[in-house]
Amino acid sequence: MPERRSNANNTPDSRTLIRDLAPYREPSSARSVFELVITAVPFVLLWVLMWAALDAGYWIGLAFAVPAAGFLVRLFLIQHDCGHGSFFRHRFTNDWVGRAISVVTLTPYDYWRRAHALHHASSGNLDRRGIGDIDTLTVDEFRARTPWRQLLYRLYRHPIVMFGLGPAYLFILRHRLPMGLMRNGWGPWASAMATNAAIAILVAAIIWLVGLGPFLLVQLPITLLAASIGVWLFYVQHQFEDTLWEHEEGWSFHEAALHGSSHYDLPGVLRWFTANIGVHHVHHLSSRIPYYRLPEALRDRPELRNVGRLTLLQSLKAVRLVLWDEENRRLISFAEARKFA
Repeated sequence: MPERRSNANNTPDSRTLIRDLAPYREPSSARSVFELVITAVPFVLLWVLMWAALDAGYWIGLAFAVPAAGFLVRLFLIQHDCGHGSFFRHRFTNDWVGRAISVVTLTPYDYWRRAHALHHASSGNLDRRGIGDIDTLTVDEFRARTPWRQLLYRLYRHPIVMFGLGPAYLFILRHRLPMGLMRNGWGPWASAMATNAAIAILVAAIIWLVGLGPFLLVQLPITLLAASIGVWLFYVQHQFEDTLWEHEEGWSFHEAALHGSSHYDLPGVLRWFTANIGVHHVHHLSSRIPYYRLPEALRDRPELRNVGRLTLLQSLKAVRLVLWDEENRRLISFAEARKFA
């Protein structure tokens, strides 16, 4: 495997790290319940406040959509930990808490858990792209496409589509069917259809209580904003200049986890709302660590702090990085690809 251009030489062996991170995998049931309560209750209260504020003017109520979306993102990340079996000790509890949350996040739990497991098992593998990741072409693949298909890729990668239209489509429409796993038996279908039925019952009950118009005025902004934030977080976790992609023969789960995932070093408030998912390189190395123990693991292993580190400002520059340059082993922009042509 070619040598990494980043600070890989200053970090321990990735396989050794997995062994050293094992003690952090034990969740605390009391802490998990506490985290769930301080996330779900404020979300419900903010939803009710936003609805009650409609009489005073929609723009006043709309201000509550921002923190409500933050708590919805946090609920999704609790569902994410449940899917990894890391939030509670027992799979039964993880699964049913995750399924309950999935009705609010519009993300069928069992289907998403399976797709996300495939993402973890193949992240950074150029020969196993397609499920649970952002579509990424190499420079050569992009140049080999017809002009029409190049345009489609450019549109897909445009920020308005990637972080605006795309998230809305993903959470409102695409998650209604087990896309990508439709041939994998009845499991993904059962997960998607059961979630759809539960969503329909919940939505019908809320509309009966508050009316269709108020429901849409409250729920749509929260859902759309949370969806965009969620896609942004997933994007920046793997789409940064010094990420790692390899073909099957040179790919290693451990190296891809450590060097193909970013450490998104956010300010404290944003780190709380995003449930420490920015410590993504550690998460990929040991996905059974509950999110509230990731800072502890990072604190005890200071050599990991600068591996794949991105600040909030630095992450904004990642939007233009759209093609994997196999020769120089980094993500580049369309402009850079034209320059190297």
